[in-house]
Amino acid sequence: MREISSDITFEVLADQVASVRVARSTRISVRCGAVWLTRSDDTADYWLEPGQVLRLRRGERLWIGAEGGKAAWVAFETPARLGQRLFDGLVRYAARFGVHRGDGWYSI
Repeated sequence: MREISSDITFEVLADQVASVRVARSTRISVRCGAVWLTRSDDTADYWLEPGQVLRLRRGERLWIGAEGGKAAWVAFETPARLGQRLFDGLVRYAARFGVHRGDGWYSI
């Protein structure tokens, strides 16, 4: 995986699988190309196309690969709005006590 710019945008090559550990609640957004994602503690795989966003939980590990034999660009974004940051913090706090929103995983 090669960093494209300082706003944490990466290029995932077609023949590469990148492993990433999420340090804090963030989102992954696909900028160019299609990608597949496998998340730790989740039985489902995710396929994302340009413009799609997936919320990520702090502490989880991702495996990211480009789909279709072409390189893809992905960006990691932190929640910008205060309300979203408060909500994410509340969800993390509740998860410590075994309370999960829905099934405990965000979906696209």
